[in-house]
Amino acid sequence: MIKRAIFTCALFLSLVSTGFVLAQEQKPPEITSEVPQLYEFHEVIYQIWHEAWPQKNVELLKELIPQIDSGYVKLSRVKLPAILHEKEAKWSEGIKAMGTIIDRYKAAATSGEKEALLKAAEDLHSQYEFLVRTVRPVLKEMDIFHQGLYLLYHYYILEYDLNKITESVNGLAQQMEALNKAELPKKYQSRQEQFNRVRAELSSAVNKVQQLIKTKADKESIVAAIEQMHTNYQKLTAVFE
Repeated sequence: MIKRAIFTCALFLSLVSTGFVLAQEQKPPEITSEVPQLYEFHEVIYQIWHEAWPQKNVELLKELIPQIDSGYVKLSRVKLPAILHEKEAKWSEGIKAMGTIIDRYKAAATSGEKEALLKAAEDLHSQYEFLVRTVRPVLKEMDIFHQGLYLLYHYYILEYDLNKITESVNGLAQQMEALNKAELPKKYQSRQEQFNRVRAELSSAVNKVQQLIKTKADKESIVAAIEQMHTNYQKLTAVFE
């Protein structure tokens, strides 16, 4: 009896444990688009761009090389969060290009070519901004919208859980209202007209999905509309590329 009880208890714990693992596997990942190593690297970029470069301080530019190297090593080892999987190729290209710029920076520092070093410092700053734009949308409202869209597109429509889909789409509709009111930073004013047009297309796509759900349309129509909404969001991010 004791052996049977022990076996039964072990089997129960095993089943509970297995169920827990399966539940964990099915649970959507934590949604974050943060890349901590990128923001850590900003410390040395700030010194380069706001202190050394304006003052043409070549000695400081040289002194910052160890920080540049250590920061770049961390960046080159970054594995992007799941929500940024579509950015991986662009990120890899950006990291490679930054490595080339850093090689020029160090070569100029060694040879004592002041102008070449200043140009490399300028290019390093520009490449850092490119990486930031790659992983972080221009508007925080776009980032928030994308977080909800990611779960809907990569999880809920695959399971076709209509309750989760409905809740998610209603949330996206609210986030779209905030996005429609958002204003572009001044440096992107030249893209305002294109942004407005593509944003309107995204807003229309969100409304269409909502209406299809309200009218209890068939699965194929709803999924197709969500696909189009996802495509329209990609077009909106492409406005700034």
